Parts: sequence; C-alpha cells; structure tokens
Amino acid sequence: MTDRAHRQSLTRQAELLGISRGSLYSAPRPTGAENLRLMRRIDGWHMDFPFAGSRMLKGLLGQEGFTTGRRHVATPMKRMGIEVLHRRPGTSKPAPGHKIHPDLLRKLAVPRSNQVRAMDIAYVPMARGVVCLTAVVDWFSRKVLAWRLSVALETGPCLEALDEAMARYGAPEIMNTDQGSQFTSMDVIKAVTDAGIQISMDGKGAWRDNVFVERLWRGVKYEEVYLRAHEGVTAARDGLACYLAFDNTRKPHSSLDGRTPGLAYLTPPRAIPVAA
Repeated sequence: MTDRAHRQSLTRQAELLGISRGSLYSAPRPTGAENLRLMRRIDGWHMDFPFAGSRMLKGLLGQEGFTTGRRHVATPMKRMGIEVLHRRPGTSKPAPGHKIHPDLLRKLAVPRSNQVRAMDIAYVPMARGVVCLTAVVDWFSRKVLAWRLSVALETGPCLEALDEAMARYGAPEIMNTDQGSQFTSMDVIKAVTDAGIQISMDGKGAWRDNVFVERLWRGVKYEEVYLRAHEGVTAARDGLACYLAFDNTRKPHSSLDGRTPGLAYLTPPRAIPVAA
C-alpha cells in the first residue's frame, strides 16, 4: 500500500494510511506462547469488566497465578486496542492534526435501518497469535453489514468493509466511529464524505456510544473465539463467517424483542411520538 518512489515521504504515507512508520520497515515479531496466554486472559477480563484498568487487571491476573507487573499488563492492552470504558466529561480530543468531528448521535432518535452505521475494530486471539476484526454494523437493527479480518491494524480493511457495506446496502446518513487513527485517516474520511455520509465520532473510551458494539464483540469472543481457539487465520475467518451469519439470521436478540438482526433490518421505520 506504500510506495518508496512516491513523492510523498514514507512518514506521510504511513500517516495517511493510519499505520506506524516502523511497520513499513520490519515484519511484526511472532508472539510467544506465554504472552498469548496473558493476552487472552486480559481480553477475557476486559469483556467481563470493561471498567478495569491495568492496575485492577494486574490484581485479577495475580489471583490466577500470573506474576506480571502493571506495565506488562498495559503493553498488551495497548497492542489489542483495549481501553477502559467509563463516563468522561466532554473534553476528549482526537489525535493531533485531525479534524474534530462532532458526536451526532447524542439525543438522536434512530427509528430505522440505514440511518446510522457504526464501524469498529476488535482484536481476536487465536491459538497462535492475534488478528484484527473490522465490522460495519447497522445501528438500528444490530446487523453486521460487512466485515474484514486482517493480521495488522491498518486502514485497508476499514476501506474494504466500508465499500462492501455501501455496495450491498447503499449509504447511510451517518457513520459513527471512535477516534482511532484508522478511522481518522484521510483515506477513510474521504471515502465516507465522498459518499455524502455525515461523520460522527464519539469520545475516546466513551461508554455510551460503544455499548452495543461491545455487546457484539462479547458475543463473538465468548460464543465463537474462546470456544474454538482457532489455529490460524483461515480457520478464524471461516469460524467468524459462520458465527456472524448465525448472529445475523438465527440468533434472537433480547434488545430486538427476540428478533434477529436480519429481520429487524427489514422492519419498517418506527413512528416517532410527537409531543402534544
């Protein structure tokens, strides 16, 4: 995706792609078995207790026999993109140099499909290593419209998932993301705005706007990933394809009155009450 002969410097190309400059010069080192075991437990504890920071996780891991320092907990948390979810005042700032996009969903009624979509990324642990799962989700119905699995946290899979969702289901009115570097990259911003979509970004670590996507990740991990312990990327991709198809078309959701996301997606818009 980068070109050493291009007039743009490699540093600038990495910035536009939302990846680190160092990743252009060296392949990622394989993760050791003990670190993978630690990462899986950190990921599991985060699913159960999303408010737990590195200090609390260190204590929880110690109860299971892990002898690790707080910094050794914070490092894999950062690698897996794990952030503590809690209430914060409205002072969050995006990465330096990026345009500030407002949170358009605050107090917004979402009574129909294709009005608002969310895009998010989660780390998926395997038996040997981790991969990144990017998903585009319809806000109203919780239906996963498109997804990509990749071995690195990059902008490319985000663009591919965006393109597939729009090709299959058209463009929404609003696309909501967090302020991660993949979503604030110029390529992603351009793809969204060129389609006439408004951009909404929630604050870093904001619990409110992440809650339904976090429920998706919880289901993916507890009902598929942790049970299967996929040996490699191909097995993980096949397993996730089956699970996400099941979630969309077979699994009843209590938040949807027992309907599946696929059925809810086809539901006519709800009438919004008008105050007398």
